[in-house]
Amino acid sequence: MAAGRVQDKKFTAETRCMKFSISRDALLKPLSLVAGVVERRQTLPVLSNVLITLDADRLSLTGTDTEVELAARITLPEPGESGEITVTARKLADICKSLPDSGRLEFNLDEQRVQLRSGRSRFTLSTLPAGEFPNIEPAAGSVEFTVNQAQLKSLIDRTAFSMAQQDVRYYLNGMLFEVTPRHLRTVATDGHRLAMATYESELPGVRSDLQVILPRKGVLELLRLLQNPEEDVRVVLGGNHFHAITPDFTFTSKLVDGKFPEYERVVPRDADKRVLGPRVELKEALARTAILSNEKYRGVRLVLEDGNLQILANNPEQEEAEEQVGVSYSGSRVEIGFNVSYLIDVLSVLTSEEVRFLLSDGSRSVLVQDPGREDALYVVMPMRL
Repeated sequence: MAAGRVQDKKFTAETRCMKFSISRDALLKPLSLVAGVVERRQTLPVLSNVLITLDADRLSLTGTDTEVELAARITLPEPGESGEITVTARKLADICKSLPDSGRLEFNLDEQRVQLRSGRSRFTLSTLPAGEFPNIEPAAGSVEFTVNQAQLKSLIDRTAFSMAQQDVRYYLNGMLFEVTPRHLRTVATDGHRLAMATYESELPGVRSDLQVILPRKGVLELLRLLQNPEEDVRVVLGGNHFHAITPDFTFTSKLVDGKFPEYERVVPRDADKRVLGPRVELKEALARTAILSNEKYRGVRLVLEDGNLQILANNPEQEEAEEQVGVSYSGSRVEIGFNVSYLIDVLSVLTSEEVRFLLSDGSRSVLVQDPGREDALYVVMPMRL
């Protein structure tokens, strides 16, 4: 169980009064992001709450599930009466969403009840003391660097779909972040497919190589934060925590304690068959064929011949689907089976007009890439049909 939060000296006594005024629009976005971290079902009542702290004109909102913590910072136009308290995150967010766009919210803590007023609307919320709110203990960072938000978001966007969900191999239920003085890389795999994206750049402050695994929930919450492509994000990795700091937010997540697979070993480097095809047309053909694939195994058969790719599917009801797509290929006939969802996922995350497949035979993994970029690659294992 998480320890109680170490309180600021200004708030060592239990807060009985606290007051501020804020526009609905200024509060809604940060509150929604913070409330997104809070789980609906909790073992501790205070974990359903958001911590609200006011120091003059500096308002902060914090939500946590003890594994992931998100703190938002807002500067108020006018100072209020300082203090701190916790209130139910979902109810406060729902109230804020329901108010008119241009409305203002008057927040007033009196004893242990919060009074909210906006126009003719009035709400009274129960509270829990700020001292009961758990925190993720800060740890010294061993690696620290700054990267553009859009660049980090792109790395995560291009690999997150390959993360496992509730796999017994717990180290697969997350994303590998590999940091070296020369690059930042994200890798995700569920054991059936692998996605890797790399940002090649000097990273000042990084003097050694480091690999950490950010858990799945942490990855998805971090992705929601990276919405300002013009701004940078400071990343601090150390001990067993991942920190991401922007001007408006501080994101903290515990790391997965485990060793990520040696991903380079599964990337096929000796493929001698090269296929170039229209990405969108292939994706649409696979989606149509998938309709009549086996609902459980989602298998499709690809038959590759000179200049043509045939896509076949059938199911236990003896229903069949067939598609033909023209591709650039000259070589021997190859027949290989795949989970169609894995192929569609890869083609969905790519943005190029064409897609390149590199393979050896019908029993080995295929390497999928954007032919115009070398900074991302995707590996999909075949399946027996």
